Amino acid sequence: MHPREQTIFALSSGRPPSAISIARVSGPQAATVLNALAGKIPVPRMATRALLRDGNRQPIDDALILWFPGPASATGEDVAEFHVHGGRAVLAALFAALSAFDNVRAAEPGEFTRRAFENGKLDLTEAEGLDDLIHADTDRQRRQALRQLKGLLGDRARDWRAQIIEASALIEAGIDFSDEGDVPTELIAPALAKIKALLVEIQEVLAAQARGERLREGLVVAIAGPPNVGKSTLMNQLARREVAIVSPHAGTTRDIIEVQLDLDGYPVTVIDTAGIRETDDPVEREGVRRARAGVAEADLVLWLVDAQHEKSFDQGTAPVWVVRNKIDLDAIGSIGLRVGTVNPKQGVGVSEQRWGSADFGISASRGDGIQELIAALVKFAQSYFGSGEGGLISRERQRKLLQETVVSLQRSVRVIQQGEELAAEDLRIAARSLGQLLGRVDVEDLLDAIFRDFCIGK
Repeated sequence: MHPREQTIFALSSGRPPSAISIARVSGPQAATVLNALAGKIPVPRMATRALLRDGNRQPIDDALILWFPGPASATGEDVAEFHVHGGRAVLAALFAALSAFDNVRAAEPGEFTRRAFENGKLDLTEAEGLDDLIHADTDRQRRQALRQLKGLLGDRARDWRAQIIEASALIEAGIDFSDEGDVPTELIAPALAKIKALLVEIQEVLAAQARGERLREGLVVAIAGPPNVGKSTLMNQLARREVAIVSPHAGTTRDIIEVQLDLDGYPVTVIDTAGIRETDDPVEREGVRRARAGVAEADLVLWLVDAQHEKSFDQGTAPVWVVRNKIDLDAIGSIGLRVGTVNPKQGVGVSEQRWGSADFGISASRGDGIQELIAALVKFAQSYFGSGEGGLISRERQRKLLQETVVSLQRSVRVIQQGEELAAEDLRIAARSLGQLLGRVDVEDLLDAIFRDFCIGK
């Protein structure tokens, strides 16, 4: 039996125990399962109370049931939902009862969403947006994922693909049906105009793609420096909880510790690294190696020093901010905080903007200067992610397919004087790239457009 002919079930809410758990069933057997366990099929989309019983007529739970007949359901198939009490024993009994039915099995990861895609309920960009929405940690990530889920990129891609097909239909009609009286004789000029306008639109979206991908992946900030300068204490201050062990002994941190922060809606991963120094301890030496690797991959380095450690850090390409710790113990403390200004430095383009070096004075143990440092990190994040909402593109797959589309469109413009057939082939490749972006590739679209638009009754 084909997997799509099987009925699947899964827990759709959080891990038990919980007040309420939701189990979903999707597939051709959903009505049979619902009727057998609840003794009835409720009115569609109306929550109904029912006592669930297993195959031996033993009670499972007093629950709410819902019925979504296909295709008007999330997956496009018949879907049943069981809202039960969220105890492990209740769910175990319910899942055992579901598994007892023929051709009913536990769902594989993402299988409900895959069936929704296969049944035309959402395209690939919307499916990716749904995944991003589930994994969003900050409000800005949530808003970007919601835009994807609402189909903003998919809608644009569908419109672009339709226009490419129309342009291709014009060229194809000029090639294949030039003898027909009802086909316009001048077709190349409007086709070229349409292609060039599309190029501008798609290139504008690609120009802003870095914001979307960065917002999805997040900003990585590495706290580095010599041993015993307060890196773990600063990490705990930024996290507002104890995530790293603080000790007066050098070499306490042997591995990279990560904490996820939400800075004004921007996702930031802060990593606490081992103290960078020469050592004969093989375990600490491995920690130092990992620290250097973590710093090399970071987007910003906070190089922490104190009065006894003034060595600067000049490795890697990321901006480095010098953070002078323990100002309450040295001369700076008697004068007040010395907080440097941070000046933006223009990079290759607006989306590649970076901030230059900065100098901060803090007391990680007392908290002095921490708020100023956090405020500077927020400004850095604003510069890093760019202004406004994230771009329409949030994944490498989307970016590559749009880049392939642009290359094909540009090539079609160049070769059209050498032959309309070459241009038409490049347009077909461009349309196929957008079809792959959406997950919809239909070779019949071009013929449909020709026959519909030009009324060629053949």
